[in-house]
Amino acid sequence: MRRLGDLEAEIMDRLWTWNRPATVREVVDDINKTRPVAYTTVMTVTNILYNKGWLLRGKQGRAWLYTPVRSREAYAAALMEDGLGESKDRPAALVEFVSNMSDDEMAALRKALRTAGRQDKAKP
Repeated sequence: MRRLGDLEAEIMDRLWTWNRPATVREVVDDINKTRPVAYTTVMTVTNILYNKGWLLRGKQGRAWLYTPVRSREAYAAALMEDGLGESKDRPAALVEFVSNMSDDEMAALRKALRTAGRQDKAKP
């Protein structure tokens, strides 16, 4: 999975954070609170995200409403999977990854592994 570009990530971040459909105008107005960006630029990049399969869109009056197809967590998981795929020794890469985790992250990983283990046992 290709990492999102800067503006793509800004757009997706807002849509993930808001957790609701939004118009390009809403996204532009929010980005413009921190830096200037043209409406047409955001409209173009949003359309690119739609064409790449990152966003769904539906009409509301004359405007399109955009909604993420995947969650932020699914995106992060896909990036981690790609990162592991770069290694010829996945177990060693996992050890390196885990060795850089905080105690809280380690606890969350242990919990995730227990949850995944229960799901595997429940499958026929």
